[in-house]
Amino acid sequence: MSEELEELGYPVVRVAPAGVFAKGSVNDCMRLNLQLRMGLRVLWKIADFEAMDGQQLYKQAVRIPWEAYVPADGYVSIGSSVRNDTIRNTKFAGLRLKDALVDRIREKKGRRPDTGNDSDKAKLFLYWRDEEVNIYLDTSGVPLSNRGYRVSPGKAPMRENLAAAVLKAARWHPGLSLVNPMCGSGTLSIEAAIQASGRPAGRLRENFGFMHLVGYRPEEFEAIKMELDMGKALVASAPIIATDQDPEAIEAARRNAELAGVADLIEFEVCDFRQTKVPDDPGVVILNPEYGDRMGEEKKLLPVYQAIGDFFKKQCPGYWGYVFTGNRSLGKRIGLKTTRKIEFYNGPIECRLFEYELYSGSRNPR
Repeated sequence: MSEELEELGYPVVRVAPAGVFAKGSVNDCMRLNLQLRMGLRVLWKIADFEAMDGQQLYKQAVRIPWEAYVPADGYVSIGSSVRNDTIRNTKFAGLRLKDALVDRIREKKGRRPDTGNDSDKAKLFLYWRDEEVNIYLDTSGVPLSNRGYRVSPGKAPMRENLAAAVLKAARWHPGLSLVNPMCGSGTLSIEAAIQASGRPAGRLRENFGFMHLVGYRPEEFEAIKMELDMGKALVASAPIIATDQDPEAIEAARRNAELAGVADLIEFEVCDFRQTKVPDDPGVVILNPEYGDRMGEEKKLLPVYQAIGDFFKKQCPGYWGYVFTGNRSLGKRIGLKTTRKIEFYNGPIECRLFEYELYSGSRNPR
């Protein structure tokens, strides 16, 4: 994530376990909501202070000029991450913040916004650790992983931002061939095609949290979209190949790619992963096989993982090979020496991206 921000021109100020900090304006938040591929949300800090308990939280939060951020006739929801010894129910902290917000706006404007759990309007985020309180406007609203193209999710789909992070870790970049057997609903190949097209990740999104804040001007957002050239023409650079033995999965992947506007950049085929055509030019091949979560499934999947190793050796020389899996014991049965093992989380599941350098004669260059 730090590297992505730096590449977009935002020097990183601080890295935390659950986020990366940079400086910028509301307009920068708009740009990042469109451009970020690996991020989940863009938060804009509006206040920080110390509070021992819920009453102190209220007293400090009611001083924030909420009327400058949240419309009095609008709607706001609150997310939170709280670790304070005086708070036994994190919902209580959110309620205290909500009370401060609506009391302040009612006093200043004579009416108050509605509140609830819907995240598609204005949204706040409360981060409270011991006595330290940070309050943010969540300018994304719905998480950025919801790109807007996945109408056919398929079985156990990989989130869009996770797919982008896997592609980044896998040394793939536009101009390299990408082969994605076991493609499922096509998220990996679609994310690669969106990158190859040069289009922002959030180009299909019609709703962001910042659109529901005081002072939002649609013309400014339209100017930012024009600046980012969201109407770039599709230009094929290197093959992106997506295969799956399930015809319904390929149909779902094709529908998603069409909605994303990149179907012409991806070669779809129904076949067993071992029959996938691998271009001669060096590139990257990524598989995301089933993990075998239930009792007895792991034994059934063992031949599949062993066959992946054979596929890599016989059909992918000169490539970087990758297997993304939440089952490390099955990953070890691929039978090849890994060059890296990269940790990811797919929701609550701890996963690994196993990397293999697949030689073709002499060692291939990076």
